[in-house]
Amino acid sequence: MKSGQVTIKDIARELKISPSTVSRALKNHPDISQETKKAVMELANEMDYQPNIIALSLRKRKTNTIGVIIPKIVHHFFSTIISGLEDIAYAEGYNVIITQSDESYQREVDCVFTLVSSRVDGLFMSLSSETTDYEHLQVLNKRNIPVIFLDRACDAIRSSKVLIDDHDGAMLATEHLIQEGCKKIIHFAAPDTMQIAKERKQGFLDAHTKHNLPTLAQAIVYSDSLEAGYESTKKLLAEKVEFDGVFAVNDETAIGAMKALKEAGKRIPEDVAVIGFGDNPVCEIVEPALSSIKQPGFEMGQIAAQVFMKQTALVDKKEEYETEIKILKTTIVPRASSVRAKK
Repeated sequence: MKSGQVTIKDIARELKISPSTVSRALKNHPDISQETKKAVMELANEMDYQPNIIALSLRKRKTNTIGVIIPKIVHHFFSTIISGLEDIAYAEGYNVIITQSDESYQREVDCVFTLVSSRVDGLFMSLSSETTDYEHLQVLNKRNIPVIFLDRACDAIRSSKVLIDDHDGAMLATEHLIQEGCKKIIHFAAPDTMQIAKERKQGFLDAHTKHNLPTLAQAIVYSDSLEAGYESTKKLLAEKVEFDGVFAVNDETAIGAMKALKEAGKRIPEDVAVIGFGDNPVCEIVEPALSSIKQPGFEMGQIAAQVFMKQTALVDKKEEYETEIKILKTTIVPRASSVRAKK
């Protein structure tokens, strides 16, 4: 027997039957006798036969593989999305290839073409913070690869989207600070190139309008990382800007702000109340525990996978499918960083 991967022809040669008979026996075809099926299966197990996945995918024009592109795997929100997506995908017989752009446009482009070359049946992606040109995504529509955006999306290509209601979440966060007595609130925002950033900033502004509260001249500070939150807060304090509340676009920025406030001798939440967005597990570890807006990441991943399964089932039947937009609600998790003692 030759070395290397065992093929259907090898089994056929050993049993002195045709390769087509072996193939049908392995598929439990009704035209093949039970005796032959038994002989084929026993020899296949003995010879450690494995189907040629590449050949099968070429023949079926499906690989039962889906690709995922996210900005950062280490980000808690994105890791929960992946868990939810895999929960459905693996149950449906799909393998998942996970890549990360690391918030780089060029790396995102490379990830797209790598996954297309791997013949994925569908692509789930959340855009990098640098992405403003969507030409690299056109290939997905040209190849008829279903695309589902997660959290960060664009309208440049035909796609389904599963999104968070960022505007509503930002209003929840800002209204919470207002209800805790804050009147001069700073919003640490992400770049306006991202739709989620624009939605959160608008939610912050709309909460002020709703409660007839004027916004500070310096209310919007573009700062969306731990280091940036720390440096921006130090700068505000050095310039003697008066503020009593901080709503950060994400938890990392909020934690950076808290570090600077504590170094300056500010009491949290008595002097400055702080709330983030994302509800990272670290929120419960920092001192004081950080209030945050909780995003249903696991549910988002599950829903995205279910949308894909529904669409690909229609594609298999050569039927058209409608793209879908699902918007999920957030909830507030108040903790010690923003909840003030009632007088």
